[in-house]
Amino acid sequence: MDTALQSLIYAADDHYLSDADLDRFHKDVHSLAERVEAYETLRDRELAILQPAADYLSEEFPNADPKLLERGVIHWLNILRYSSMAMLLNNSEFLSQRILEWMPDIVQAYQLQDIEKALYRCLQTQLKSSLSPEQLNLVKPYLEEAYATLLNVKPALQPSA
Repeated sequence: MDTALQSLIYAADDHYLSDADLDRFHKDVHSLAERVEAYETLRDRELAILQPAADYLSEEFPNADPKLLERGVIHWLNILRYSSMAMLLNNSEFLSQRILEWMPDIVQAYQLQDIEKALYRCLQTQLKSSLSPEQLNLVKPYLEEAYATLLNVKPALQPSA
């Protein structure tokens, strides 16, 4: 559940919400509606977003083991799904608990850093063309967190101007 909404609900346990709390509640509910729309878009366009990235990867690394390329695509498929859910829940801990605690070890063990970086760059392009700027801004922090955690680097996605 959205942690901001949850805290408001708990705050109203023994009294009515104040006007300021109600204003925050309205904003949080509006934000939830936007996040649901972004989640649905990501869910419905998942293949259209990831297939070009997978195709690009095959061209970019023609001599790489196909299993390693597949592993990279599966990583970003999972990251996109869990980032979408974390965005929907408005809870970055969800993403960390589901994949970011163990996935960096796999990237390191299989030496997938170059593949992961290439996939991330391509994914950025696909997301920019598949999502509205508002939707992209909703999911971007979670993808940036995943990228930075996976590769121990600064995120490549830049804030919108």
